[in-house]
Parts: sequence; C-alpha cells; structure tokens
Amino acid sequence: MKKFYIILTLGALVYTFSRCNKTGAFPDDGYDDRLSGGSFTTLDASTQAFKQAIDGLTDRQERVHTIGDGTFDQVFVAAPAPHFGGLGPVFNNISCINCHRNDGSGFPTTGASNSGLLMRISIPGQDEHGGPLAAPGFGLQIQDQALLGSAPEASINISYTDVPVTYPDGTIVTLRKPVYTVQNPYTSMPAGYMTSPRLAPRLIGMGLLENIPESTILSFVDAGDKNGDGITGKANYVYDPYTKNMEIGRFGVKANTSTLLMQVATAYQQDMGVTSFAQPLESAYGQSQFSTVGTGDTSPELVDSLLNYVTFYVQTLAVPARRDVLDSVNKRGATLFTQVNCAGCHRPTMQTGVNPAINLSSQRIHPYTDLLVHDMGEGLADNRPDYLATGREWRTSPLWGIGLLSKTNGGTAYYLHDGRARSVEEAILWHDGEAATSKQQFMQLSFVDRVALLQFISSL
Repeated sequence: MKKFYIILTLGALVYTFSRCNKTGAFPDDGYDDRLSGGSFTTLDASTQAFKQAIDGLTDRQERVHTIGDGTFDQVFVAAPAPHFGGLGPVFNNISCINCHRNDGSGFPTTGASNSGLLMRISIPGQDEHGGPLAAPGFGLQIQDQALLGSAPEASINISYTDVPVTYPDGTIVTLRKPVYTVQNPYTSMPAGYMTSPRLAPRLIGMGLLENIPESTILSFVDAGDKNGDGITGKANYVYDPYTKNMEIGRFGVKANTSTLLMQVATAYQQDMGVTSFAQPLESAYGQSQFSTVGTGDTSPELVDSLLNYVTFYVQTLAVPARRDVLDSVNKRGATLFTQVNCAGCHRPTMQTGVNPAINLSSQRIHPYTDLLVHDMGEGLADNRPDYLATGREWRTSPLWGIGLLSKTNGGTAYYLHDGRARSVEEAILWHDGEAATSKQQFMQLSFVDRVALLQFISSL
C-alpha cells in the first residue's frame, strides 16, 4: 500500500509540472532564468505575446478570462444603447485595446483612435486624502474628445526638440525632449495648473505584481542610503475610493493606484467616461458637460460582472519568457547590468505571496522592478506631485517583456512615462537623480559592452 501511494504521488507531481506552465517542467533546482513569470510564463514571442493567459486556470476561470478579453477589446458607444453604452460625454478613447495595443503600450499621441497618451491635471494643494487636487472644470485628467453636443475639455499639442548626448568615446545619440501645450480649453484654465503626461503601459504580469507582499516592497527602501549607492526609493501610499483605505501604491507611473480593480475602474471612468460600482461618478461630474449625461440614471454603465471580468483578465495575463539566456553576449550584458547597478532599482527577482483565488501563490518571478518611486532628475520631472510621489519621482518600470514591445506594437516602440524615448538606450540616457551614477557608468562602458547590456535588456 505504501508503494502504491508513492507511485501515485510521483505521478501526480509529474502531471502537475507537465501542465502548470507553458515553458515545460522546472529544472531539478526549481529555478530557471527563462521563467520571468514563474509557472505563469509563456513561450509566445509573437505579436500576441502579451495577450496570453496564465496556465492552470480552471474551466470557469478560462471562461471569465475570455469574457474579460472580449470586454477589454469592446468599443463603447453613447447611451442609450442595448450593449456597451455610456461612453462620454467626454473621453480619451473608446476601448481599452485602442490605448493598449495588443495589451502593450500605445502611441505617444493624443486625439486619435490609436492614441495611448493622456494628460493628468491638478492644481497646487492636496485633497482630503493627500492626493492631487482636482482642477476646477477639468478634474484630474484632460479628456480631449467628446460626444456630439459636448465639448472636449482641451486638446494637447506635442512638439519635440533634439537633445544630443555624446559618449566619452565620441558616439552621439540624439534624444527628443517633449513640450506639451494645452490648447483650446472649453473653459478658462485654473491658475497654477500642473499637468503630467502618461503613456499606456503593457499589462503583462500585473496580477503577479499585485501579489507581491507589502513587506517585500518596503524591504527595498533605503531611506538613509545606507549602502552609499545614491539610491533610496520610497513607497507611495494612496487612497482607494472603493475600500476607503490608504494602501501601498503598485500601479501607474507614479505608483498612484493600489489594486488592479481600481486601475481598471478608473481607466473606464477617466479614459472613456464609463462608470462602475468602483467609480460611480462620471468624470465630468460637476462640470457643464455633465448636463448632457442621459436622464439622470445613476446606475453603473459597466455592469459589475464585466468590471470584475476585465480585472480578472488583466490579473491573469502571462509573462513572456526570457530569450537566448545562454547567448554569450546576453550573459555578458547581464553581468554589466548588475555591475553598473541598474539592478539597484530594477530588481531582478521577487517572490509572490499567497493568493489561492487565482493560484498566483509562491512564484519566483523576474519583473526587474522594486515597485518604489525614485527621484529621476529634472529632465524627466513633471513637477506634479501624486500622493507621496514628488514631481521628480517615478515608479521603477518593470522590464519584463520589454524586448518584445516593438513586435507587439507594430514595429515601433516607445519608452518612459510619456513615450519620449524611441529605444532602450534613449531611455537610459534620460535617467538622472538617483540613477545618475548608473547612467554615467553605462556611458563609460565601451561600445561593445553597451551593446551587450542593451541586448541583455532586449532579451527580457
């Protein structure tokens, strides 16, 4: 009988590991550099690499994921409508997928169907929870499109100037510095208004990041710079209007959202003017455009189940596997990545906590972030505080999947919070503040070593 149970147990383990991830069984030591998302890694490296579900979902969860996927792609229209009504009256786009092309980043443009850039706005001061203070007449985000009979809040003009950067070896790289101008406001702009451009991010692995223990994130804080590397970092704490609690921020370019439910619900409300149980007020509430919203029906425009399904969809997107991990140039680049201390903020490895509802528990993952906000210098500053994040601080962007961004985005990729960088190299050269030393060390590398480091990042 004992032998029978041993055989049964071994058989169960073989079956489990043969189906629990799309990259095959773990090696004997339970660790593989290719498994960026742990068991929830996909080998898909095509244009659809960011749209793959994590493995191990139940039949019901697969159905929920599929419905969430369809809703994520769904175009919303003006009310009244039999399905997916409630768009506007002011908005930035008409579907989630229009901003997140193939679930990746969008284009750094505004006012068009494929635009993935939006403009946050606020005025000096804080609201009752310590967050940004809404700008009268505009709220917290400028909606640059409107339904018939309403006026867009404003349009955003983007222009660029060239900024040449010269390496010690004489190589010149030209950066582009954006200038944003608010034009054609429907009403007077408030005094002292502050703006902040935000490019739609890629969505892979967000459920795993949501499951990182708060204690892990806080362990990365080095408030007094005790190790002397110039990197401190801090956690952002934000108010969740649904739970009505202050919570650690994880999502958004300033870590200004704590959960994926609120990230999704706020995107529907602010980007499309679609209300839900988590964000029940129109983005135009209290403004002159609000008078054009229906007949006064206050029911959520996105039904509860669909909001939950879209949230689940985002939570259960897999992470593409690292590629060419045994390539000698990539291995050299990985060493240099640590040597110049990119890993001081873009931390390679974390362990997820327990989440039996989605089975994202106890995964060793490689997101290359610390989920903290850091001072990135004046060149990247938006000068608009967001809870504890100052106008110079930004959340460390996860690097997993970054090498596939060009492929998923139709051959052109954009980086940093506003898409100003057209390559990873440009993004590095914009780093400053806490990252100044690492950038300078990168610039001191030989051309061959710089190529190796960039190639390693592109393998993630």
